[in-house]
Amino acid sequence: MHYDIFFSISQTAVDGHTPTEAQMFENFFAQVEAADELGFGTAWIAEAHLSSEVQKTHRKPVIPHWEGEVGLNVDFLQLATRVFARTKRIECGSAVMNILCNGGPVAAAERIAAFCNLHGLDPDESRRIHVGFAAGRFDFNNTPTGIGPKNFFEHAFWPQVKSKIFEEAATVFLHLLRGDTVISEELPKAEITRADVKSDDEWEELLRAAGASEAMKKIPLEHRWKFEETKIIPQDWRRELLQLVIGSHDPRMQDHANTILPVQVFNLSITRPEVIEATHERMTAEYHPDGGPWQRAYMPRTVFVFVNGEAGLDPDEQRAAAQDEARAALGAYWTALEGTLDPSKVEKAADNALIGNPQDVAEQIVERFHPDDRLMLWFDFFQHDSDRVIRNMEVFMREVAPRVAEAVRS
Repeated sequence: MHYDIFFSISQTAVDGHTPTEAQMFENFFAQVEAADELGFGTAWIAEAHLSSEVQKTHRKPVIPHWEGEVGLNVDFLQLATRVFARTKRIECGSAVMNILCNGGPVAAAERIAAFCNLHGLDPDESRRIHVGFAAGRFDFNNTPTGIGPKNFFEHAFWPQVKSKIFEEAATVFLHLLRGDTVISEELPKAEITRADVKSDDEWEELLRAAGASEAMKKIPLEHRWKFEETKIIPQDWRRELLQLVIGSHDPRMQDHANTILPVQVFNLSITRPEVIEATHERMTAEYHPDGGPWQRAYMPRTVFVFVNGEAGLDPDEQRAAAQDEARAALGAYWTALEGTLDPSKVEKAADNALIGNPQDVAEQIVERFHPDDRLMLWFDFFQHDSDRVIRNMEVFMREVAPRVAEAVRS
């Protein structure tokens, strides 16, 4: 079993208290240094852009009930530099980097090359960055830098159009990181077809909304980025220091990325087991040969952790306290997202979390996960008590992980 850790750096209100930005980053560095000492493999760090609090004033707020900022880290590469300077063993991952905004895929690829070039100047440096990349969860992150619907048709088909834009961006991004010279006109142009929607009725409805003929079979799209021969600099950097991970659940996109470079896959704890197993089976065949054989650890899985090993409590009291903590945090999360508390969603999220005393959590891991899985453990979820977060990390690595290892061996 491989244990990574996820940091949200989410400046949310918890029990009426919202830490300052400085406190949030002080907590983060204390926690990532502890994670390094405890032996976690990779610190996956959320990346966000623009104020979600200010976005609540827009005509169409996306999370109007959220208090505070969804995330404070706007530049994974700058933060990774600081993390590497303050730690010895742990690697860094972006969860995830938006390659549409802030200059698009060309700028993103060049920033990564520049980071790896500087990071790799020390010949003894072997720690990697794991760049998870995606299209951005919220459109308000993208529209100020030019990525949004351009016409009536794109407004009608925006989810499908955005997916095609991401495919174009990923293609440019990966080719540039491979060291290729890219010309936009040589890239295939995307098109929207019936296969991009769920039903005939939806296809016809979208065509009407776009003012297009219902007889149309496909709708071509122009390239979002247009440029002549382009190659990023620096060129001679240590590519072994970079691992790419796609943040898309579209099997076609996962396969397409692996026609260019070895690209691993993100997955969530709420993904159905049959989908996870199907992804592993497909990636065994589709993973780019330069990455070697596909391994289960190449698909990190996000998992909420509510473990209670607090001194002075017996195991039953620890279990009850962990369950209370989980219900409170998950309830606050769904209330912040939707404005109302939905007990069924809290219960479903709890079913996919690790909750209890150290023995409980160890048993849940053994029961739910394959011994070769990589877990991206989320301890700071709606929790600003940094000392407690670190204690939970210590309990996990010193009491839970050994129990899991023993169970696997036996």
